[in-house]
Amino acid sequence: MDFELVGPISSFQSIAIGRAVRERNRPRKRYGTGRWRKLKGIARVRLIDGTIHTVEVHWYEAHGIGRKEFKIKIPLLD
Repeated sequence: MDFELVGPISSFQSIAIGRAVRERNRPRKRYGTGRWRKLKGIARVRLIDGTIHTVEVHWYEAHGIGRKEFKIKIPLLD
């Protein structure tokens, strides 16, 4: 991950749950069996160069396993 979350994730919502997650086999093989969901939300992140931005992040999450594979999808205007 080339960034770190600075604060909490707000206004998150589900993109896909269960069989609707296209790449559900990859997280299952890598992190274990669970009910995988793909989610998105707004968060403040610190990039490698030290700047802090508000962005839309996407990630995978399963009960008992937690949040995995954060990705920055849409940089928002600060």
